[in-house]
Amino acid sequence: MSRPLDPSPFLKGEQVDQKPKEDEILDSALRPNNWEEYIGQESIKQNIKIIVTAAKQRNQSPDHLLLCGNSGLGKTTLAYLIAKEMGKPVRVTSGPALERAGDLVAILTNLSDGEVLFLDECHRINKITEEYLYPAMEDYKLNLILGKGPMARTMELKIPHFTLIGATTKPALLSSPLRNRFGATFQLNFYENKDIEKIIERSSRLLNIKTEKDAIKIIAQRSRFTPRVANRLLKRVRDFAEVEGDGIINREEAERALGSLEIDEMGLEPSDRRIIEAIIHKFNGGPVGVQALASAVREEEDSILDINEPYLMQLGFIERTPRGRIATKLAYEHFGIKYPSNQNNLF
Repeated sequence: MSRPLDPSPFLKGEQVDQKPKEDEILDSALRPNNWEEYIGQESIKQNIKIIVTAAKQRNQSPDHLLLCGNSGLGKTTLAYLIAKEMGKPVRVTSGPALERAGDLVAILTNLSDGEVLFLDECHRINKITEEYLYPAMEDYKLNLILGKGPMARTMELKIPHFTLIGATTKPALLSSPLRNRFGATFQLNFYENKDIEKIIERSSRLLNIKTEKDAIKIIAQRSRFTPRVANRLLKRVRDFAEVEGDGIINREEAERALGSLEIDEMGLEPSDRRIIEAIIHKFNGGPVGVQALASAVREEEDSILDINEPYLMQLGFIERTPRGRIATKLAYEHFGIKYPSNQNNLF
């Protein structure tokens, strides 16, 4: 049931719309402009194209969509491509930006018919505000309670038909009522190296960077299977090539630049190495809980869970057990440390 609401924001037509963190990080010049330029995630791309094409044929807005996956895998880009395919504008906000229910109401009442609303970090929207999304997503209306006590009155406010695209790195934190109101849910996965290489080639063309094939392979191998990381590393290697070389990124320049950035051949950064070394040396290979691990390496728990751990698990360097994180044999071998014979007993 909706809670009492200060009506002033939407009655005055004020708008709360803040750019999400993801849009600030990703260079818009490198964002794909059409489905052909969007590399990877082929199954998801095909399913979304069918949903959007069917909606266009019915002259309706597409169903609300939920995109899950680690940061930098292309959730924001998909939202922009869907809006472009529909020929509609896209409004961007995030869960933390919607501090009050009035913030959400202000956005919803200012949408145009068929517009796409991209809600990043939707798992972080507060519960009171979330309640106003339910009727908006299902019936395109807002059920408002104005005032308090005996003077309170209800008002039903119709809003334009829109498509909500939610993005989250933690789908488990979404409430069931919100998750069930999405017409389809897609899990974006880490990319294959061959797709990362294609992304780096495309970005090199857009940035007018001369990049040799061997250098592209090296950058791709250290990009953590993530397009955003690949683009970030490409720009940093370009800086080295321009300042200390002839501007052309070759194998030697790429290795020297990435070595200077302390990114090894597996894409491990200093924080990754600290985590693995702490598990091995301070906790005898594990198991160790994330709270103790975060304290040992002086990192935020959320940072370990969202950034480091997914990649380290993808590499097979750590495993999660009911008792905590354990360093695997692959991790020991990567750091040149003898794997203890009794470690298997901990799994």
